[in-house]
Amino acid sequence: ITPASMTIVFLSITIGTIMTMSSSNWLMAWIGLELNMLAILPIISKPKTTRASEATTKYFLTQAIASAMMLLSSTINVWQTGNWNILELKNKFSTTIMALSLMMKMGAAPIHFWLPEVLQGTTLQTALLITTWQKIAPVTLMYMISNNIQPTILVSAGILSMIIGGLGGINQTQLRKMMAYSSINNLGWTITIMAFSPNMALMNICTYIMMTTPIFLMMTNMSTKTLQNLSTTWTTSMTMTLSIALLMLSTSGLPPFTGFMPKMLILNELISQKLTTLATLAI
Repeated sequence: ITPASMTIVFLSITIGTIMTMSSSNWLMAWIGLELNMLAILPIISKPKTTRASEATTKYFLTQAIASAMMLLSSTINVWQTGNWNILELKNKFSTTIMALSLMMKMGAAPIHFWLPEVLQGTTLQTALLITTWQKIAPVTLMYMISNNIQPTILVSAGILSMIIGGLGGINQTQLRKMMAYSSINNLGWTITIMAFSPNMALMNICTYIMMTTPIFLMMTNMSTKTLQNLSTTWTTSMTMTLSIALLMLSTSGLPPFTGFMPKMLILNELISQKLTTLATLAI
């Protein structure tokens, strides 16, 4: 891919996300997400391998289905209310479909199946892009409609994401798949608290992005793709290996690292909302 075409692709990804984040109209938000999705496809398929082509196809199909669900939801809502405004999503059926489509877009359980496979088939830089930048637009939309979504849906999906993210990453040797399950787990925390404190959900996802970015950048720098690679890099680059280990512990929410702070605040909020059982499940 030439530098000019790469510039256009990255510009489209940026414009797509900004368009979605700044729009108050469902149609404009949908166009922004479509532009974003179509622009990232050449980046995923850049390595000329069968796995990259497979990852591109999986990403395209899941995102296209999610976009179709999003359009269906907003259209049903327009029939009911006569309004394209994002904040006017009043129809319960529309709200449920919209929540599911946004979960599919960001890769949260129960519609998470595509994320580990896509990350495994791409380069580390593209995996970084998918786990960070590509989550911003759907999380923003969910933040905007969080008051209208039934808490039961968000909490159920959130708890399921935490369980799948936690258990799925246990038996992995591939670092990209581990990071994918880490992403699912962190999205679980974000979605669970979205029903009660949307601002805290934003803080959680921002903290996650800030911790994930250096992990991927260091893994790219050292060309580590498996746990075995990571264990052998100790001899060549001790500081970087130690940094990755500490950042991974932080991402998992272990005290006294930064990643523990949003999780502690989320648990505190759940307990103050008299959702002690939920807080216990989250732990």
